[in-house]
Amino acid sequence: MKVFISGGGGFLGQRIARAILGAGRLAGAGGKPEAVSEVTLFDAGFAPDMDPRFRCITGDVSSAAQVGAALDAETASVFHLAAVVSSGAEADFDLGMRVNLDGCRVLLEACRKLARPPRFLTASSVAAFGGQMPEVLDDSTTPNPQSSYGAQKVICEYLVTDYTRKGFVDGRTLRVPTVVVRPGKPNLAASSFASGIIREPLNGLSSACPVDPATDLWILSPGKVVENFLRAHELPSGEWGITRVVNLPGTTVSVRDMVAALGRIGGAAAEARVKWQPDARIGAIVNSWPARFRTERALKMGFQADSGIEAIIRDYIRDEGIVLS
Repeated sequence: MKVFISGGGGFLGQRIARAILGAGRLAGAGGKPEAVSEVTLFDAGFAPDMDPRFRCITGDVSSAAQVGAALDAETASVFHLAAVVSSGAEADFDLGMRVNLDGCRVLLEACRKLARPPRFLTASSVAAFGGQMPEVLDDSTTPNPQSSYGAQKVICEYLVTDYTRKGFVDGRTLRVPTVVVRPGKPNLAASSFASGIIREPLNGLSSACPVDPATDLWILSPGKVVENFLRAHELPSGEWGITRVVNLPGTTVSVRDMVAALGRIGGAAAEARVKWQPDARIGAIVNSWPARFRTERALKMGFQADSGIEAIIRDYIRDEGIVLS
């Protein structure tokens, strides 16, 4: 079987790809394990040091011709991760619609043309929720996005569900908490600061925090995101039923407590590198997101959260080989 990952040049796409290669086998259309013969990464661009085990294709996810050419009859699993992030989609409405909405539809249509409906996994977001919300959200809470990015994600949730109902794909959508700590450099996501206030200070750099210290976030580590995506793939279709979207479990933590945990682990000097610089635009976006969930369905399905912010920070230090002074 072959696996296709849109957004495969990104850090989550690459991590999922490496995890798939490490496993060697995935559940096929019939549910039985099959050997993975090829992993195709599709993205707008790739770093020059990409793992040579991957088949890398540079292309536009909103181009039907390019996406269609990248799939073939042996494509049994599709992970759709390509996206314009939250602030980017808000700043450039047309770009967000083209990549986030049209790209999803194009990829679903390409899968629809395959002789065998593939398993189709995609990432949604807690930005699906907003407006008047209960103090704690659960599986029955109705999405009410308050950003273009959130709206685009919710539309894609419904598309994946309907394409599944029609038998075109076997869809599974994961609403992913804010991912912390992302390695690399800051991006245009409104949540980028949540990684930056940990990542940069541990690397000896200052980091600006644009939100109030009391701001609460619903977070999940990159490692748990990858584990949960593979768990979602391997679950039998019957365990999803007609509800093809799940809120992943996470951890609620305030930005103040994140910085305090940084200080306990990285020292006072690291904590002092966080600079409180309010940004009303970023704050408005972040404060529209929920920070507390009851994820009973996800837990019953075997999805997992981290044990807490300190474990997340220590995992990042270990994975990135950071030496604390």
